[in-house]
Amino acid sequence: MENMTFILTVSGAVVAGLLFIGLIFAKLYHRASKEVAFVRTGMGGEKVVKDGGTLVLPVLQEVIEVNMNTLRLEVRRANEAALITRDRMRVDVTAEFYVRVAPTVEAISVAAQTLGNRTLEVDSLKSLIEGKFVDVLRAVAAEMAMEELHEKRSDFVQRVQNNVRVDLEKNGLELESVSLTGLDQTDPKYFRVDNAFDAEGLTQLTKITESRRKQRNDIERETEVQIQERNLETEQRSLQIKRESEYAHLQQEKEVELRRAEQSTELAKERASKNREAELATIEAERAIEEARIAKEREVEAREIEKRRQLEEAEVVRRRELELAEQEKAIALARKSEEESAARAQASEAEAKSVAAQEKVRTVQETAVAERDKQIEIIEASKAAEMDAVKIRVAAETEKAAAEDRAQALLTEAKAQAEQAEIQAQAEAQAEKTRAEAKAKSYEVEAAGKRALHEADNTLSSEQVEMQLKMALYKYLPDIIRESVKPMENIDGIKIVQMDGFSAPGLVGGEGRKEGSGNVADSVADAALRYRSQAPLVDALLEEIGLKDGITRLDKLNP
Repeated sequence: MENMTFILTVSGAVVAGLLFIGLIFAKLYHRASKEVAFVRTGMGGEKVVKDGGTLVLPVLQEVIEVNMNTLRLEVRRANEAALITRDRMRVDVTAEFYVRVAPTVEAISVAAQTLGNRTLEVDSLKSLIEGKFVDVLRAVAAEMAMEELHEKRSDFVQRVQNNVRVDLEKNGLELESVSLTGLDQTDPKYFRVDNAFDAEGLTQLTKITESRRKQRNDIERETEVQIQERNLETEQRSLQIKRESEYAHLQQEKEVELRRAEQSTELAKERASKNREAELATIEAERAIEEARIAKEREVEAREIEKRRQLEEAEVVRRRELELAEQEKAIALARKSEEESAARAQASEAEAKSVAAQEKVRTVQETAVAERDKQIEIIEASKAAEMDAVKIRVAAETEKAAAEDRAQALLTEAKAQAEQAEIQAQAEAQAEKTRAEAKAKSYEVEAAGKRALHEADNTLSSEQVEMQLKMALYKYLPDIIRESVKPMENIDGIKIVQMDGFSAPGLVGGEGRKEGSGNVADSVADAALRYRSQAPLVDALLEEIGLKDGITRLDKLNP
């Protein structure tokens, strides 16, 4: 057990010792990295460590770390500190220098020796080496004009880089690149007129700026002119485009109209063709219809001919029947005349009855008068007989009776008159009725006769009608001629002595002349004119019946 404890104690002491030694070793061991290398100096001499590590004994040895990263150092020269170019112009320049410690033992050693820990502080390193950069920038700028500097920025950068590289190698640094981030002309207000460089540069600047301003003004004016010319060209081009567009539109409309006209023409031709075909079809149909009509008319005409033939045959029959009908009509007329006579006799009989009724009324009136006279005589006799006895009473009674009698008589007379009037009215009404019936029968008979005559006349042919007309003219022609020449019959001779104011009768010969009828000349002229005015009518009638020289014959009738 004790051995075990001893072993554990020894082991613990060994482990603790090992741990202590490890801690010391870890404490004294200094490692390098990719970003930071170091240089150990002191005991054992200088040792540059950029990879791995080494023990660094305190007090005996010293470590200088070197930043291996690329550092950006910006250098800006502007305004009063601006760079002066070869043409004495001031330019504001901003350049960025990217530097690092060269990854070699010698460079790291040199950097640690010349720069120390400044590589870890950019501002400290910049303040140390900025003068080198500015000097190189001024030197390169002095070799180039401002415009060349602007146009050849890469040459400027390359020159700066070449010139500054040597100086940086002296500090163990190497230049990765140089960037010219800013390059511009310095504001003229920072040009000092008492400085020869600035005075020359300002003069040059003024000359350039004025020239440029003049050139700019020329360019602006020229640009304005060009703009106006361009606007004019654009306007002309626009107008030309519009004109061409309008022409194209008109051309299109023209083509459309032409095409439409062509289509219309084709349509009209097609329509005309269709119409012609339709007309031909219509003509063909009409021709067929016309042929059918002609055939039908021929058929109708044949039927008409047949019908006329039948009618002529019927006419012959009808004429024979007509003669019979005329005979029957004459018989019927005789019968109707007989009936008319009977009707008139009946009417006369009715009238006689009416007269008899009137006579009866008058008889009643006379009877009433006689009765009245008788009554009066009776009353007068009674009056005379009783006048003496009761003169006043009888007289009154007589008067009363007379009055009553008179009233009665008047009443009787009135009744008689009324009865007479009634009887007369009844008789007249009966007579009128009888006459009306007789007239109705007479008219009926006459109408029937006329209707029969008209029917018979309607059945007559035109030749028969013409013949009847001529017969009528023959019948009445003597009367017509006599009446037409009658005014001339009384003219035995005419001898006119004087026409003015002669109105007395007896100077003109002739028989049957009425005296006091007026002017003789006027009468003669009127008679002659009436004769001449009626002569054409007479001639026409004579010509109608076949006497064409009728007026001549008529004149011969009136020598």
